[in-house]
Amino acid sequence: MMSDTQAKNYAKRFEKVLDYIESNLDESLSTEYLSQIANFSKFHFHRQFAEYVGTSVGRYIQLLRLRQASYQLAFSPQNKVIDIALDAGFENPESFTRAFRNTFGQSPSEFRRQPDWESWHERYRFRIPERKQTVQVEIVDFKSIRVAVMEHRGPTERVNDSVGQFIAWRKESGLSPKESSRSFGIAYDNPDTTEPAEFRFDICGEVTDEVPLNRQGVVTKSIPGGRCARVRHYGSHVRIGESIYPLYRNWLPDSGEELRDFPLYFHYLNLMPETPEHELETDIYLPLKS
Repeated sequence: MMSDTQAKNYAKRFEKVLDYIESNLDESLSTEYLSQIANFSKFHFHRQFAEYVGTSVGRYIQLLRLRQASYQLAFSPQNKVIDIALDAGFENPESFTRAFRNTFGQSPSEFRRQPDWESWHERYRFRIPERKQTVQVEIVDFKSIRVAVMEHRGPTERVNDSVGQFIAWRKESGLSPKESSRSFGIAYDNPDTTEPAEFRFDICGEVTDEVPLNRQGVVTKSIPGGRCARVRHYGSHVRIGESIYPLYRNWLPDSGEELRDFPLYFHYLNLMPETPEHELETDIYLPLKS
C-alpha cells in the first residue's frame, strides 16, 4: 500500500506525462521517452500507464489525436480530410479512415455529415484521477452584456450537437461572428450531480441587438453585471472541472463571500478547432453578492 505522500508523488509523475502528451501530439511520442519524463522504468511503463489511465499509452495517444481530428471534421468544413489526417499524425487518408471507423463506427466523411457524439464520448471515458490544480482567484466587476443563446437541454454528450447548431446560426445570420464577438457558456447544472435529461447549458455569443427569429431557435438573453470571482483555466474544456472544484471546495469557504443568484459561466478566450486543446484559455466566473 502506498502512503498518501507516495500516492501524490506518483500522481504528479503521471500528470507530467499526460501534460506532455497533450502538448506534443504532433511529435512521435515514443514510450521510452515518455517513461523518462516521469522517471519510470521503460520496462514497466506500459503496465503502469494502462493501470493508471485505463488504456494503453499508444491507444491513449491515438484517441487524443482522433479527438483533435473530430473537432476539425465537425466544426471546420473547409478543411480537407487529407489535411486533417496529416495533422493528426497519420501517414495517409486510408490509415486515418481505418482508425477513425474502427474507433467511432463512422468514417470521417460520415462523422462530418452527422456526428454521433454520444458514441464518440464513450471512447473517452478514462479513469484518470482528478488532477490537482492551484487556482489564482481574482475579484472582478463584470459588465452586463446581451448574448445570443442556443439552449442545450439534455445529456452533456450531446452538447456538441447544440454547438454545431449555434455555429450554423452564426454563419447564416452573420451576427456574433466568433472572430470579433466574445463567446460564453452558462452552466446551470453540475453534470456530475444532474440527471442527463435534466442538464442545462447555454451556448452564447455576444450581440448588440435582439436576435431575430431563426430556424436554429437561438434566442436573446443577458449575462448580468456584478462582482465575480474569476479563475483562468488553461487547457482542454474536458478538464475544466479541475479548475472549478478548487474554487468551490477551497476558495469559497475561506473567502467569506456569498454567491449571487446566477449560474457559473465561462468566457472562452479562444476556441477549437483553430486552437489546439492544450492551448485553450477559459475564464470561469462565479457570481458573488455585492
